[in-house]
Amino acid sequence: MSAQPMESRMSRLEGAYEQVDHRLESIDRRFDSMDRRFESLQREMHEGFRLLDGKIDQRFMWTMAGIATSWVTTILAIIFRH
Repeated sequence: MSAQPMESRMSRLEGAYEQVDHRLESIDRRFDSMDRRFESLQREMHEGFRLLDGKIDQRFMWTMAGIATSWVTTILAIIFRH
């Protein structure tokens, strides 16, 4: 086997390794971009759940106030009716 074919094979392998390296770097950049998107989405969802929790608490308090008011008016109507 001559040295010439071995050198050409080595240069082809080196070129192939460089292409693999570039492709892996591209994949790493895509994953980094996806990670940033997921982190952003997670922050938005956390904020949305926080706002929803506040609205649920507010509506619960209004419901409890309505129930308490109706009980008080019912009891006052019973007391002052006699």
